[in-house]
Amino acid sequence: MEYYNYIKALHLIFVITWFAGLFYIPRLFIYHIEANTKPQKEKEILISQFKIMTKRLWLIITWPSAILATGFAIFLFVLNPGLINFEWMQIKLVFVFILILYHIKTHMIYKELQNDIINYSSNFMRYWNEGATIILFAVIFLITLKSSTSWIFGVLGIISLSVILILGIKLYKKLRNE
Repeated sequence: MEYYNYIKALHLIFVITWFAGLFYIPRLFIYHIEANTKPQKEKEILISQFKIMTKRLWLIITWPSAILATGFAIFLFVLNPGLINFEWMQIKLVFVFILILYHIKTHMIYKELQNDIINYSSNFMRYWNEGATIILFAVIFLITLKSSTSWIFGVLGIISLSVILILGIKLYKKLRNE
Protein backbone atom coordinates (compact mmCIF):
# COMPACT_ATOMS: atom_id res chain seq x y z
CA MET A 1 0.00 0.00 0.00
CA GLU A 2 2.76 2.41 -0.96
CA TYR A 3 0.23 4.78 -2.51
CA TYR A 4 -1.25 5.30 1.00
CA ASN A 5 1.68 7.59 1.82
CA TYR A 6 1.11 9.53 -1.40
CA ILE A 7 -2.52 10.07 -0.40
CA LYS A 8 -1.38 11.13 3.08
CA ALA A 9 1.13 13.57 1.56
CA LEU A 10 -1.58 15.09 -0.64
CA HIS A 11 -3.87 15.34 2.38
CA LEU A 12 -1.18 17.23 4.31
CA ILE A 13 -0.39 19.54 1.39
CA PHE A 14 -4.03 20.58 1.10
CA VAL A 15 -4.40 20.91 4.87
CA ILE A 16 -1.46 23.34 4.77
CA THR A 17 -2.91 25.38 1.90
CA TRP A 18 -6.34 25.34 3.59
CA PHE A 19 -4.83 26.74 6.77
CA ALA A 20 -2.83 29.29 4.77
CA GLY A 21 -6.12 30.63 3.44
CA LEU A 22 -7.73 30.55 6.89
CA PHE A 23 -4.77 32.41 8.38
CA TYR A 24 -4.73 35.13 5.74
CA ILE A 25 -8.37 35.86 5.00
CA PRO A 26 -9.21 37.35 8.43
CA ARG A 27 -6.28 39.74 7.93
CA LEU A 28 -7.86 40.84 4.67
CA PHE A 29 -11.18 41.21 6.51
CA ILE A 30 -9.45 43.49 9.03
CA TYR A 31 -8.03 45.68 6.27
CA HIS A 32 -11.38 45.70 4.47
CA ILE A 33 -13.23 46.79 7.62
CA GLU A 34 -10.64 49.44 8.43
CA ALA A 35 -10.79 50.77 4.86
CA ASN A 36 -14.29 52.01 5.67
CA THR A 37 -12.78 54.71 7.89
CA LYS A 38 -10.71 56.18 5.04
CA PRO A 39 -11.70 59.16 2.88
CA GLN A 40 -14.28 58.24 0.22
CA LYS A 41 -11.97 57.94 -2.81
CA GLU A 42 -9.36 55.90 -0.91
CA LYS A 43 -12.13 53.82 0.67
CA GLU A 44 -13.60 52.89 -2.73
CA ILE A 45 -10.23 51.87 -4.16
CA LEU A 46 -9.21 49.85 -1.09
CA ILE A 47 -12.52 48.05 -0.65
CA SER A 48 -12.64 47.16 -4.33
CA GLN A 49 -9.12 45.71 -4.10
CA PHE A 50 -9.83 43.80 -0.87
CA LYS A 51 -12.95 42.28 -2.40
CA ILE A 52 -10.91 41.00 -5.35
CA MET A 53 -8.14 39.68 -3.08
CA THR A 54 -10.51 37.90 -0.69
CA LYS A 55 -12.56 36.44 -3.54
CA ARG A 56 -9.48 34.97 -5.20
CA LEU A 57 -8.01 33.67 -1.96
CA TRP A 58 -11.29 32.22 -0.75
CA LEU A 59 -12.62 30.68 -3.96
CA ILE A 60 -9.39 29.71 -5.74
CA ILE A 61 -7.23 28.56 -2.80
CA THR A 62 -9.09 28.10 0.48
CA TRP A 63 -12.31 26.35 -0.58
CA PRO A 64 -10.62 23.96 -3.04
CA SER A 65 -7.96 23.16 -0.43
CA ALA A 66 -10.64 22.43 2.18
CA ILE A 67 -12.48 20.14 -0.21
CA LEU A 68 -9.34 18.32 -1.34
CA ALA A 69 -7.98 17.95 2.22
CA THR A 70 -11.31 16.48 3.30
CA GLY A 71 -11.54 14.24 0.25
CA PHE A 72 -8.06 12.82 0.78
CA ALA A 73 -8.83 12.34 4.49
CA ILE A 74 -11.92 10.32 3.60
CA PHE A 75 -9.84 8.30 1.15
CA LEU A 76 -7.33 7.58 3.95
CA PHE A 77 -10.17 6.31 6.14
CA VAL A 78 -11.40 4.09 3.33
CA LEU A 79 -7.90 2.65 2.96
CA ASN A 80 -7.38 2.33 6.72
CA PRO A 81 -10.77 2.21 8.51
CA GLY A 82 -9.13 1.08 11.76
CA LEU A 83 -7.93 4.66 12.35
CA ILE A 84 -11.37 5.58 13.68
CA ASN A 85 -10.84 3.25 16.65
CA PHE A 86 -8.06 5.39 18.10
CA GLU A 87 -9.13 7.86 20.78
CA TRP A 88 -6.74 10.51 19.45
CA MET A 89 -8.35 10.21 16.00
CA GLN A 90 -11.83 10.60 17.45
CA ILE A 91 -10.72 13.76 19.28
CA LYS A 92 -9.00 14.99 16.10
CA LEU A 93 -12.26 14.56 14.20
CA VAL A 94 -14.00 16.75 16.79
CA PHE A 95 -11.42 19.45 16.04
CA VAL A 96 -11.90 18.93 12.30
CA PHE A 97 -15.64 19.44 12.82
CA ILE A 98 -14.88 22.67 14.73
CA LEU A 99 -12.55 23.71 11.89
CA ILE A 100 -15.31 23.13 9.35
CA LEU A 101 -17.69 25.26 11.47
CA TYR A 102 -14.98 27.95 11.65
CA HIS A 103 -14.58 27.75 7.87
CA ILE A 104 -18.34 28.06 7.29
CA LYS A 105 -18.60 31.06 9.64
CA THR A 106 -15.63 32.65 7.88
CA HIS A 107 -17.46 32.08 4.60
CA MET A 108 -20.50 33.89 5.99
CA ILE A 109 -18.29 36.85 6.98
CA TYR A 110 -16.72 36.76 3.51
CA LYS A 111 -20.15 36.95 1.85
CA GLU A 112 -21.23 39.82 4.11
CA LEU A 113 -18.14 41.86 3.27
CA GLN A 114 -18.55 41.12 -0.44
CA ASN A 115 -22.04 42.63 -0.09
CA ASP A 116 -20.78 45.67 1.88
CA ILE A 117 -22.29 44.42 5.13
CA ILE A 118 -20.02 44.98 8.11
CA ASN A 119 -21.21 43.19 11.23
CA TYR A 120 -17.86 42.88 12.99
CA SER A 121 -15.17 45.26 14.14
CA SER A 122 -11.57 44.95 13.03
CA ASN A 123 -10.76 44.18 16.67
CA PHE A 124 -13.17 41.22 16.65
CA MET A 125 -11.54 40.00 13.43
CA ARG A 126 -8.13 40.08 15.14
CA TYR A 127 -9.47 37.61 17.69
CA TRP A 128 -11.24 35.61 14.99
CA ASN A 129 -7.92 35.39 13.15
CA GLU A 130 -6.51 33.28 15.99
CA GLY A 131 -9.23 30.61 15.78
CA ALA A 132 -7.50 28.63 13.05
CA THR A 133 -4.19 28.91 14.92
CA ILE A 134 -5.66 27.39 18.06
CA ILE A 135 -7.28 24.55 16.10
CA LEU A 136 -4.02 23.88 14.24
CA PHE A 137 -2.02 23.71 17.48
CA ALA A 138 -4.57 21.33 19.01
CA VAL A 139 -4.57 18.98 16.03
CA ILE A 140 -0.79 18.96 15.55
CA PHE A 141 -0.12 18.15 19.21
CA LEU A 142 -2.87 15.56 19.21
CA ILE A 143 -1.66 13.66 16.14
CA THR A 144 1.96 13.93 17.24
CA LEU A 145 1.49 12.79 20.85
CA LYS A 146 -1.44 10.39 20.27
CA SER A 147 -2.09 10.09 23.97
CA SER A 148 -5.10 11.04 26.07
CA THR A 149 -2.79 11.93 28.99
CA SER A 150 -0.80 14.23 26.76
CA TRP A 151 -4.10 15.54 25.49
CA ILE A 152 -4.87 16.98 28.93
CA PHE A 153 -1.56 18.85 28.89
CA GLY A 154 -2.33 19.85 25.32
CA VAL A 155 -5.62 21.42 26.38
CA LEU A 156 -3.81 23.38 29.07
CA GLY A 157 -1.29 24.43 26.45
CA ILE A 158 -4.06 25.54 24.08
CA ILE A 159 -5.68 27.58 26.85
CA SER A 160 -2.29 29.15 27.62
CA LEU A 161 -1.72 29.83 23.92
CA SER A 162 -5.14 31.47 23.69
CA VAL A 163 -4.40 33.72 26.66
CA ILE A 164 -1.03 34.68 25.17
CA LEU A 165 -2.63 35.43 21.79
CA ILE A 166 -5.34 37.57 23.40
CA LEU A 167 -2.77 39.49 25.44
CA GLY A 168 -0.65 39.92 22.31
CA ILE A 169 -3.61 41.34 20.40
CA LYS A 170 -4.40 43.74 23.24
CA LEU A 171 -0.76 44.85 23.42
CA TYR A 172 -0.62 45.33 19.65
CA LYS A 173 -3.80 47.40 19.75
CA LYS A 174 -2.40 49.54 22.57
CA LEU A 175 0.93 50.11 20.76
CA ARG A 176 -0.88 50.82 17.51
CA ASN A 177 -3.09 53.48 19.08
CA GLU A 178 -0.18 55.33 20.72
